[in-house]
Amino acid sequence: MPAPPTTPPNTTTNAHEDAGAAPAEAVTPLIRGVAVLRQLTQAGGTLSPSALERATGLARSTVDRITATLARMGYVRLDGRDVVLTPRLMELGNAYLAALRLPALLAARADALADELDESVSLAVGDRDGIRFIHQATRRRAMSLSFRIGDLLPAERTAPGALFATEWTDEDWRRWHERRSADPEDRGFPAVPPRPPLPADDFTNRTAQAARDGWSSDDQLIEPGLVAVSVPVRDPATGRIACVASVVSHTSRHTAQDLRTTLLPRLRETVAAMEGDLRDTPPQAPPHPSSGLATWTAASKQELGRDFIESLARGLTVLTAFDEGRPALTLTEVAKATGLARATARRALITYEHLGLVTQPPGTRTFTLTPRVLSLGFPPLSRTSLSRIAQPHLEDLASRVQESTSLAVLTPSGDEIQYTARAAASRIMSVDITVGTRAPAHATALGQALLTPRPYALMDEELEQGLRSLAVPVQDRTGRRIAATNIAMHAAAHTHEECVDHLLPALRQATESIETDLHMAARFTHVPLT
Repeated sequence: MPAPPTTPPNTTTNAHEDAGAAPAEAVTPLIRGVAVLRQLTQAGGTLSPSALERATGLARSTVDRITATLARMGYVRLDGRDVVLTPRLMELGNAYLAALRLPALLAARADALADELDESVSLAVGDRDGIRFIHQATRRRAMSLSFRIGDLLPAERTAPGALFATEWTDEDWRRWHERRSADPEDRGFPAVPPRPPLPADDFTNRTAQAARDGWSSDDQLIEPGLVAVSVPVRDPATGRIACVASVVSHTSRHTAQDLRTTLLPRLRETVAAMEGDLRDTPPQAPPHPSSGLATWTAASKQELGRDFIESLARGLTVLTAFDEGRPALTLTEVAKATGLARATARRALITYEHLGLVTQPPGTRTFTLTPRVLSLGFPPLSRTSLSRIAQPHLEDLASRVQESTSLAVLTPSGDEIQYTARAAASRIMSVDITVGTRAPAHATALGQALLTPRPYALMDEELEQGLRSLAVPVQDRTGRRIAATNIAMHAAAHTHEECVDHLLPALRQATESIETDLHMAARFTHVPLT
């Protein structure tokens, strides 16, 4: 039987997705799994198995086995007829961003500049002939920036692209010309609207200008009305561009010329401070290797049989070996960090080199992650909210306990709670409170769980006679109580003892799952509560 094509026939590709023949030692299930994750990402995080079959060119049985494996890993959930990406998948992009260290070191200055200027500020890195965002400090307006962390943009339609292109090699320019010839309207870049191609010399001239000026601008290259000015942040050790900081606005607020004259000086000051941070920050001490990360795959294989693709699960685990203290790893170090056999780790790294997800700098024995890791689910997941994170867990809890469940947050005044997510029980008599409803915080178990140091709150006669509610707090990455979950029921359904002995463990388990997803999503992105 002939081997399947490395790039499925119906997959939208651009120059950032290698379409050559895979090396003999590459792991075919891993290539297919990455293709499925990329298609889900391009579709906004949700596709049916049938749509995945069409998009990837894979057999339906193969798609089903891949999604079953990803579901076992917690990277997707099977919601009726759809496959949906989950926040757990963000651990792959988090591994890249942590190893890069730039968001952790520079984000605070970008956020402060955005607050000062009241304009959106972004950080971007180069990804071959494109750019990817690694941080966004976005102003909330009717006309606001909609790019997400991990979004890929063609270099020639951005201000950062001209700066990165000042360091391109002849091979980089050849690749850019080939991509423009194959995709003149940028349809391989889902984050930007298609448009007629700009003249080739436009970008080369802007690159030459950026090399002379040390900054670059975007005067409505992405779409009408969008303007930006960008300055490179250079690595103090090499002098090369580590990332590019940009101030982005709309022509209703600033013209491109206005950005250059009024905001560029302040952007340059911030970039100088960022470069100082990079120069003064000592290297991160490597953490203890978390060996054994992949040992659970054998048990999963035994339980699920052929529906679990062990080579896919182990291969994806390799990406999580990288972190703050492990930005570059040898093959031996990857094997030690994951608990995989050296030969297994080697084949996974060979596969990722082919897919452009890892690179091995010339003359070294180490591997590093590339920005393309962010193409595995990060853009759609980076715009999630706590209510969206909680919803599937509340629905699962309501199904298990056969009672209504909710998530609520305190209003700004602190006197009331507001329901932000709900899952109703399937029974004749159930608690029915709509999302958006407000109630006095002191008179509800949800409010008590947020306002008091108790591990849980149990209240009777809440909101109306006969209503009993059990609630626990939801904590963010710092341990701060930011929301609460509850199970609400008629008082006759469960005694106090039954609530504590039977419902409380289930509620805590669901809440811990919400917190796990929240902490994963909030590591490098802002997660709004509603």
